[in-house]
Amino acid sequence: MPRIAGVNIPENKQIQIALTYIYGIGRSLSKKILKETGVNPKKKAVELTAQEVSQLKDMIEKNYKIEGELKRIVMLNIKRLKDISAWRGMRHMRGLPVRGQQTRTNNRTVRGNVRKTVGSGRKPAATPT
Repeated sequence: MPRIAGVNIPENKQIQIALTYIYGIGRSLSKKILKETGVNPKKKAVELTAQEVSQLKDMIEKNYKIEGELKRIVMLNIKRLKDISAWRGMRHMRGLPVRGQQTRTNNRTVRGNVRKTVGSGRKPAATPT
């Protein structure tokens, strides 16, 4: 199982898809990396030689921010927005959608599936004793 940037790459997948298991590398970036290193994108990860794996490692580690470094940058950007009390920072603090989505419905995943409405809201009439 090849290991690139601290991530175990799945063996049975094409290297073009297998590289996307690394945080910060998507399909288009993996195509670009493979084109620059000269590795066949249709090869399975098992079929890679040690030289090709080392080429990929060097290319990714030198030229791109991935995994921990990228997560740290994203976290610092969100912290900066919170510190300056920007609108997006306030939405992050309150745990609400940040990018302008509606909140009346359809934000269950962001809020943690909180259901606040209860039926019609009317209480049944008290029974006389």
